[in-house]
Amino acid sequence: MSLFTPTTILLLAAAYFLGSIPFGLILARLFAGSDIRKSGSGNIGATNVARVVGPSAGILTLAFDIAKGAAAVWLAGRFTDQSSTAMTLAGVAALLGHCFPVWLRFKGGKGVATALGVFLMLAPLAALGALLVFIVVSIVWRYVSLGSVSAAAAMPLLMYFLWAPGHAPPLVVDFGTLFAAALVIFKHDANLQRLVDGTEPKFSFGKSKEDTA
Repeated sequence: MSLFTPTTILLLAAAYFLGSIPFGLILARLFAGSDIRKSGSGNIGATNVARVVGPSAGILTLAFDIAKGAAAVWLAGRFTDQSSTAMTLAGVAALLGHCFPVWLRFKGGKGVATALGVFLMLAPLAALGALLVFIVVSIVWRYVSLGSVSAAAAMPLLMYFLWAPGHAPPLVVDFGTLFAAALVIFKHDANLQRLVDGTEPKFSFGKSKEDTA
């Protein structure tokens, strides 16, 4: 697939702008009339929204962030006859939009929910495997950040083995998955440092000064 056709360029641009919609910021304003960037950790992701505004807003943020990642991949598949290259690149573009939205001076979320939506469309079994890793680690250790990083780290291996029975994924999918995993882990740099220092707060639905995902 050529990356320089009008269709593919428009699809990647649309994926980025779709990913850049700050649902956490929008929902926090609707539910509480506040700027989520000035509360808790300042993150626009579902965890901080749940902590600061409440679980209902947090769950909606999670759902919409997953949906925008899935929608970006679906649109790319719809207009390129299910090209794995186009779908993977659209997923990466949506993730970049979420993490670095132009509307918020490129200061966005950490990409976990959006990445889940992307991989649910690309390889559902691999995505569900990563989700299971996230749930187990988060429940056992009660650190959403640790669950997020663990799921991201596991995703390339899960993608390789669960892409399709008896088939390894195309190279573009491998590299796209590695990039997405590295980006999510990079966005959790501060959380990882707090985990090392023993100062990372455990997750609860109560209000907190810190965010873990």
